[in-house]
Amino acid sequence: MENQDLIDSILDKALDQQDISEAEALILLQQTKSDNIPTQVKQSTINKIQQTGDRLRKKQVGDAVTYVINRNINFTNICEQHCSFCAFRRDAEAEGSFWLDTNQIIAKTAEAVAQGATEICMQGGLHPEAKIQGTSLAYYLELATTIKNQFPQIHLHAFSPQEVQFIAREDDISYQKVITALQKAGVDSMPGTAAEILDDSVRKIICPEKINTATWLEIIGTAHRLGLPTTSTMLSGHIESPEQQIAHLGKLRSLQQNAIANNYPAKISEFIILPFVGQEAPKALKNRVGRDQPIIEDALVLTAVARIFLGNWIINHQPSWVKLGLTAATQALNWGCNDLGGTLMEEHITTMAGAQGGTCMTVEELQTATASLGRPSKQRQTIY
Repeated sequence: MENQDLIDSILDKALDQQDISEAEALILLQQTKSDNIPTQVKQSTINKIQQTGDRLRKKQVGDAVTYVINRNINFTNICEQHCSFCAFRRDAEAEGSFWLDTNQIIAKTAEAVAQGATEICMQGGLHPEAKIQGTSLAYYLELATTIKNQFPQIHLHAFSPQEVQFIAREDDISYQKVITALQKAGVDSMPGTAAEILDDSVRKIICPEKINTATWLEIIGTAHRLGLPTTSTMLSGHIESPEQQIAHLGKLRSLQQNAIANNYPAKISEFIILPFVGQEAPKALKNRVGRDQPIIEDALVLTAVARIFLGNWIINHQPSWVKLGLTAATQALNWGCNDLGGTLMEEHITTMAGAQGGTCMTVEELQTATASLGRPSKQRQTIY
């Protein structure tokens, strides 16, 4: 079968709502990246992938573009780890380090609620001294109860698998015990961050101190089993290969399939691509990648392939306007995405890396971006 016929057959299979294989998804990505394919043929393939991603989005979730009114609170940037893509972390005594106290967290939450926020997203660095009476868990429980006691109506989307592992390690307790305690304290869902690329050969280079692939998958799976919904992410466009990108998507799809097959009370609510921003990142990785900002076309093609591969199982797909900028994030709504994320109100991790998308987005800006495509917008809750 000729290449174009093969691509057409893969896309037709997807449009028939059948799952494509990892090998088939890889063919789609490789056809768009190969230098041996004429530009006109490559562009034709990209157009077909885009159209398929967009058609599947319409079939699976409709035309409405959703958004959530939320605030992002990074409670500290003091961190024991040294990820090679991170410009956010600081040592405790370093210039620019911060560690919010209870009053600051309450003030930020109150301001967000006054502006109509329904969600607080809270994550932070791994601070070894963040303990109460000698335990990390007690500190994280206080973070949650600080918010939920005063604002019980707010959805608390907090603490990544990396933070769960950190607490469990520091206190020598199980992931299940950590997650159960956080739920009781008011955590309503878990960010699926710290995934980066779910390939340990890549992780050993870009985040060698972080949890490995198996641990990330175990913690997310445990959360689902215990009834705590999660999101899912991919850090793309650094040193990973197309094969590793597709394998990452395969692990996410299997995780979701397992949650559904076992009738777990929770599952993955959305998938988010986070393109690498390296402007202020440590030089070793920045130099290896060779650029500061995301390649928009690569991010868009991966967005469409992700919809084609995951859409039967994870139906909500979101671009990162922080990393891509609102213009490119709006483009992504025609490549398979159906959600524009949140207002955030403040954002530090990506901005400190040199992203140019901004730190805050108003509801009006998100609605205007959606309207420019002739599609309706709709406010959502965290779990859609």
